[in-house]
Amino acid sequence: MTTNSIRPPHDLFEPCGVTEPYVSRMANRLHRTLDSLFGRLALLVIVVLLLSHFAGYALFRLEGDQMQARYAVEEAVFLVDAVRQHIASTPNLPLPSRVRVVELLSATVPPLPTHTDTPFSRFLDAVRERMPPGTEVRVGKLGKAPPTLWVHQSGDRDWIVVPLQPLGGPRPLENTVLWLTLIFVSAVMAGLFAAWQLQQPLRSLASAVTRFGRGQPVPPVTERGPRELRQLTHGFNQMVQEVARTENDRAVMLAGVAHDLKTPLARLRLRAEMMDEVKVRDGVVRDVDSMTHIVEQFLVFAHDGADRSEAVEVDAQCERVVRSYRAVGEGAARVLTDLKAGPGFLLPAATLDRILSNLLDNAHAYGAPPVMVATTRTSMGYTLSVQDNGGGIAAQDLINASRPFVRLDPARGGSGHSGLGLTIVERLVRRAGGEWELGNHDGRGLRILMSFPLASIPAPILLAPLVPEALG
Repeated sequence: MTTNSIRPPHDLFEPCGVTEPYVSRMANRLHRTLDSLFGRLALLVIVVLLLSHFAGYALFRLEGDQMQARYAVEEAVFLVDAVRQHIASTPNLPLPSRVRVVELLSATVPPLPTHTDTPFSRFLDAVRERMPPGTEVRVGKLGKAPPTLWVHQSGDRDWIVVPLQPLGGPRPLENTVLWLTLIFVSAVMAGLFAAWQLQQPLRSLASAVTRFGRGQPVPPVTERGPRELRQLTHGFNQMVQEVARTENDRAVMLAGVAHDLKTPLARLRLRAEMMDEVKVRDGVVRDVDSMTHIVEQFLVFAHDGADRSEAVEVDAQCERVVRSYRAVGEGAARVLTDLKAGPGFLLPAATLDRILSNLLDNAHAYGAPPVMVATTRTSMGYTLSVQDNGGGIAAQDLINASRPFVRLDPARGGSGHSGLGLTIVERLVRRAGGEWELGNHDGRGLRILMSFPLASIPAPILLAPLVPEALG
């Protein structure tokens, strides 16, 4: 008895040369993040908060210095006026310890300032503007000792010396930077939370739009967020309901007509086979077979349900389908395969069979051998392609090739075809979570390239190994 081995998940298959460097993966992830709505809102919030914090800090420092200078000027003018009034009203009372009166010709009078563009020179100019005209103002003891202000008005016999409010330099940055950092981090967190709250309903709506574009079932999207976003979501839900109702009516009508035609076609074939004349009988049988094929295509096209068949390995299933096609298809011997995707490439069996049968029939009817069925593994997922070596499709007709009930002349001149083959393939690919590309490859033949990202690949069924003890 053979034992079943556990098959690892498909995303663990990583062929050589496919793994991207770590730095490249991080760069791609960062690009995807910044390209999203949340990333752009977060970047906008951070930039705006940085600019506002820097501008506020610069304004705070500038206004703080100016306020300190104005306060020092007002305090000095007030002290000088108070001392003058004290001397005039009560000359016998002693002055405060830090206030004194110096004779006009004393040797201790400080000299005039030599630099005119210093904080003290600007301070002295401001004090002079607040004093009566002709007032002389000087600053004494500009060392480690606290500075003093010397004031002499015209008519005074002495210098009035008062303590000066020191004009300190800018305050230390430690406390200011700490508080600014805390405020900035709190504001960024609040902004990111608001951006995340706005992004969530948009992400749900974008996911629903993607599913709707692929023809997959779309449940109603919850209406949340700002008023405009709720209106958009409500309109999308109504559109999905109307489209689903129209599609259902169309599918029921088409399926009913096709189903009702199967019985008279079967009777017609039976009567044709009972004809005596061989040529007439063969012609009628061929026509009935063509009509039966069209009816079957109608039924497949009208089928709108999800594929619940078991997921199979695409490479193995492609080999089986091609082998069967070679055996039963007339003139279909030259169908080649180039299957390199590996066992991680899985698709629902019924979906894969319908895709391959429609594409092989299309290539056999309108292309030229050899027909190539190929699979490969890419950094983003897997690809499946079918290519023939015929004349291809004119560039102006490529956009209409996958539309339902469209036949391209003269290429679509055969019988037994309804113009639904490529339409069915496109619908099946999108329902499976993939994308397709229709075009002429290298100037020869039509190629249908189907890409399936890793997220769309169904997970394989893990089978536990049969333990000999359990077999008893």
